[in-house]
Amino acid sequence: MSEQSGERAVILVSGGLDSATTLALARERGHVCHALSFDYGQRHRVELRAARRVTESLGAQEHRIIHLDLRAIGGSALTDDAIAVPKAAAGVSVGEGIPVTYVPARNTLFLSYALAWSEVLAARHIFIGVNAVDYSGYPDCRPAFIEAFQAMARLATKAGVEGRGVTIHTPLIHLSKAEIIREGTRLGVDYGLTLSCYDPDPEGRACGHCDSCRLRAAGFAAAGVTDPTVYGVEP
Repeated sequence: MSEQSGERAVILVSGGLDSATTLALARERGHVCHALSFDYGQRHRVELRAARRVTESLGAQEHRIIHLDLRAIGGSALTDDAIAVPKAAAGVSVGEGIPVTYVPARNTLFLSYALAWSEVLAARHIFIGVNAVDYSGYPDCRPAFIEAFQAMARLATKAGVEGRGVTIHTPLIHLSKAEIIREGTRLGVDYGLTLSCYDPDPEGRACGHCDSCRLRAAGFAAAGVTDPTVYGVEP
C-alpha cells in the first residue's frame, strides 16, 4: 500500500484495456475506487458492458454511468452513423493526423464530470488512462491538455480554491501499448473482459480492422502476451 492508501479516487473507465489497467493501478496504490463511465451515444455502446465487467472484476467501490447525448453534436465516426469508422487491411495504415474517430472535446467533458463527482465524494484523485504514445493522434490525450485541465481544476472548484484540489493521475501517458499490457498482466487484469473496438458487432465482438483494434493487437504481439480478443470476423 502507498502513502495514499484508503483515499478515494474517481477512475474513468471506458471498458478498454487502458482504463482497466488504470483502475488496477489505482487499486494497487490503495485507493478506494469510484468508477465513472459514459453512455454518450457512441457507436460501440457495448463497451459499457465491458466497463461493468472490469469494475466488478477489479473491485471498484461503485460504478456510475453518466448519460450524455453527443450524437446531437456529431462530428465523429463514433457518434455519427454517416461517418464511417476507418479500417485497413493487414499491413496497411489507416492514415495519419487526427482521425475521424476523435470525438470533439470528449475528455474535457469526461474529466469535468469526474471533477464534479470528486468534489461530492471529497476525493482528491482522478485517474484517466490517456496515452501519448499509442493515442491515435487525439489532442485530448496529450500531456499539455492534462496540465491545462489540472490548472483549471484548481481555479474552478470550491475544493481547489480552499486548498483541497484534486490531482489528475495519468499513469499510462508515456507507456507504449505493450508496456501497458505487461503492467496490467502483472496486476492480474483479465483483458478478456475488455473491449477496444470502435465498430464491434451487436454481440461485442471486435472488427479487427479499425485503428483501435490494430493498436491493441500490435500491443499484445509486442508484449508477448496472448491476445484474448474475440473477433466477429478474423482480421
